[in-house]
Amino acid sequence: MLRFEDIVFGPIRSRRLGASLGVNILPSKGKLCNFDCIYCECGWNRDGREDNRFPLLKDIKLALETRIAELSAKGEQLDSITFSGNGEPTLHPDFPSIIDLVLDLRNRYYPQAKVSVLSNATRVTHPEIVEALKKVDNPILKIDGPDDRTIKLMNIPSGHYRLDEIIEGLKSFDGDFILQTMFLKSPRLNLSSRSSLEGWMNIVRLLKPREVMVYTIDRETPEADLEKYTVEEMTEFVAPLIKEGFKIQIRG
Repeated sequence: MLRFEDIVFGPIRSRRLGASLGVNILPSKGKLCNFDCIYCECGWNRDGREDNRFPLLKDIKLALETRIAELSAKGEQLDSITFSGNGEPTLHPDFPSIIDLVLDLRNRYYPQAKVSVLSNATRVTHPEIVEALKKVDNPILKIDGPDDRTIKLMNIPSGHYRLDEIIEGLKSFDGDFILQTMFLKSPRLNLSSRSSLEGWMNIVRLLKPREVMVYTIDRETPEADLEKYTVEEMTEFVAPLIKEGFKIQIRG
């Protein structure tokens, strides 16, 4: 399974974000997440317990500034500075300060680049996390299913999770965020059923995100027997939203 051992990695060519400099503010040799998604490229949470130490703010600053200054001096293209890595980035206790740090570095070295955060949206019930996410260009926030049952099977949340609370938290963005949704084939889930699709689309209609990213599995998954959907299949799933004027990005 994929693990990120460095705080800063890339730039890599992202199918969604272009030339993307990755930022991992999670343990370098393990995985730390409050989801345990059946499709996660980092594997199961139980397989990443050998390291649970967050990198320190000062080490994050040094790694980021060194790499961004180096790229700028070489004149390399950079489209996005992207928080991803070994789990859920908003779990870092200094997440709001880290966002401020990255925004400052972006403004100094790559003012045209976007700052993106890939998050499972579980902490949008925390005002300080919402405030930090609203500062970035691309808060990319996940809802993979129409109800708690689907999310329990697909994302396996740890601790308390209620989709209605997440939706309430996302309402505070007034649509200024990107909704990310995974579509996959599983023996235990029928994400393409009429009821599942309609329930998910109703959430999109309620939240009115400025963009929806629909994608499917692209790498090895921890749960066996998962299959990807084609771009054509996913386009058919979201056709009603496209007709209604929603901006939908579809990636196979």
